[in-house]
Amino acid sequence: MKLLHLSVLIIVLAMIAAACGGGALEAAADCDGEIASGTVVEVWMHEGSEFTAMSAVMEEFNSTDGPDLGISVDVVSIPEGGYTDSLKAAAAANDLPDVIEFDGPVMANFAWAGSILSMESCISDELRDNLLPSLIEQGTYAGDLWGVGTFDSGLGLWAWESALEEVGADIPGSADEAWTAEEFEQVLRDLQAAGYEHPLDIKPWYGSQGEWFGYGFAPILWSAGTSLIDRDNYDTADGFFNSDEAVEALTTFQTWVTDGLIDMQAADDSNFLEKRSPISWVGHWMYSSYKDAAGDDLVLLPLPDFGDGTKTGMGSWGWSIANGVQDPDAAMAVIEYMVSDDAILAVTAANGAVPGTKTAVAKSPNHAPGGDLELYIEQLEGAPDLARPRALTPAYPTITQTFSATLDDIMNGKDVKTALDEAVATIDADIEANEGYPPPE
Repeated sequence: MKLLHLSVLIIVLAMIAAACGGGALEAAADCDGEIASGTVVEVWMHEGSEFTAMSAVMEEFNSTDGPDLGISVDVVSIPEGGYTDSLKAAAAANDLPDVIEFDGPVMANFAWAGSILSMESCISDELRDNLLPSLIEQGTYAGDLWGVGTFDSGLGLWAWESALEEVGADIPGSADEAWTAEEFEQVLRDLQAAGYEHPLDIKPWYGSQGEWFGYGFAPILWSAGTSLIDRDNYDTADGFFNSDEAVEALTTFQTWVTDGLIDMQAADDSNFLEKRSPISWVGHWMYSSYKDAAGDDLVLLPLPDFGDGTKTGMGSWGWSIANGVQDPDAAMAVIEYMVSDDAILAVTAANGAVPGTKTAVAKSPNHAPGGDLELYIEQLEGAPDLARPRALTPAYPTITQTFSATLDDIMNGKDVKTALDEAVATIDADIEANEGYPPPE
C-alpha cells in the first residue's frame, strides 16, 4: 500500500475550514408540524451495499406516502470515498440538500459548524423511544439530537470454520470467549503453516481515505485499554493515542503485517471468498456475499482481545436535516419513512447491518438467538464495555484522518512510537486551533 501523503493535505484543509468556527450558517426554522404541499426533498446518499435498497425505498415513498403528504423525493448518489468531502464543499458553498446522509462520527462536526438542524423539535417521542440506544448516542451532541440512523453496525472476524478446525483452533462462541491477541496470532501462524500463505484479510484495498481504518482498527486501541483521544474532555490525544498500551498493540499489529500473516496485496474480496485468506476482519456489509460463498461453513467471531477485553465499533450511516432546508417538516417526514421497520428490514437484508429500531430487530431472524448475526446484538447490548461509539467531537474528522494515515504508515514499516507521537501533535494542534471546539450556544 502506498503512503498516503494526500491525507496530510486533507487534514490541513479540514483544520483551515474548522478554524472558521461553528455556527457559520444562519439557523434554519424549527419544525412546526406543517408540510407545504408540493415540496421536493433533495436527499444525498453515499453509494454502497445499501444504496440500491434505500433507493427502492425512496421510489416507494414517491408512489405511496409522498403523494398523500404532498412531498416528492429527489435522490442524489455520491461515491462513498469522497462523500464527506462533498458535504463539506456543499456546506462551504451554502448549497446543501435538504436531507444528508452522514457517517456517524462526523455528525458532531457538522452540528458544531452549523451545517445541520437539531431534530429536537422534529422527532416524535414514539420514534425516539423505538430507536436503538446506540443510535441515539451516535446522533447526540451538546445535549441535542442531530441525526438518526436506519441501521447500526457490526464488526468482527468472519471465518471459514473448516479452516479453523483444520488447525485445531478453539473457536470462540461469544464475546466473552474472544481469543487474546496472542491466541489469535497463533491461529494465524498455524493457518500459515497449513498452507494459507496470508491467512488474514483486512481489506487494505478499501484505502485510508474513507472511514474504514478508523472504524475497523480503533478497537485495537480500545481493547488495549486506551483510546485515540481523552474521551472525558476531548481536549488532547497525548497520553492516549501514543500511550504505552497503544504502542504495544499497534506493534503487534505491525508484526502481523511484516510476517505476512495479513494479505496486504489484496485488491478485492476474492481472497476470502476463495478461502485463500480464511479469516476476514471486516463488518456486516460482507455478510451476504460471504454467506453465498461459504454457506454453513461461515462463522462470525469477536475481534481479538489486546488486554482489556474484545471491543468493537458501533454507529453507522445516519440522516440529518441540513440547515437552510426549505421545509424541515417535509424533510423529517422523509427521514421517518427511511427509519420505518419495512424500510429498515429491506436495507438490512441487503447489507447485514443491525436494524435501527427495537421493533425491527425483533423481526430479524439473523439477529435472533442462534442467528448468523447474533454476535452483533450481543456487542451492542454490551455497550460501552464491548461496543463503543467513535469520538463524539467536532475534532473527529481530523482524528480519523490522522489515525488512518498513521496506521498506513505503521503498516508500511514506520516506527510505531514515532508515528503515534506525530499523530498526537496533529490532533492536538487542530483542537488548539479551534479553541477546544466549544459547543454551539
